[in-house]
Amino acid sequence: MAIRLPLIMQAKKHILCSTLSSSKKVSSVNIPKGYLAVYVGEEKKKRFVVPISYLHEPAFQQLLCKAEEEFGFNHPMGGLTIPCREEIFVSVTSQLEV
Repeated sequence: MAIRLPLIMQAKKHILCSTLSSSKKVSSVNIPKGYLAVYVGEEKKKRFVVPISYLHEPAFQQLLCKAEEEFGFNHPMGGLTIPCREEIFVSVTSQLEV
């Protein structure tokens, strides 16, 4: 599967902007510098805080492509929503280097 680099770069910029703007709206959101919040799940969404370095990982980029296909840049949770089972997300991210 070929990943279109310009779209990934655009997605990275949008993800960071969305995360920063949504963190201002919700006072209980504490995201450390160098991390971003993502919502994962098919029905009930769970929030994960992951290192920004994951954006460079091909496996994580595939999850981002799935999110782009389903939501575009209009995510219902206000942040990046990844439409996959929580177990799959944990399995993929546990294999990535920080």
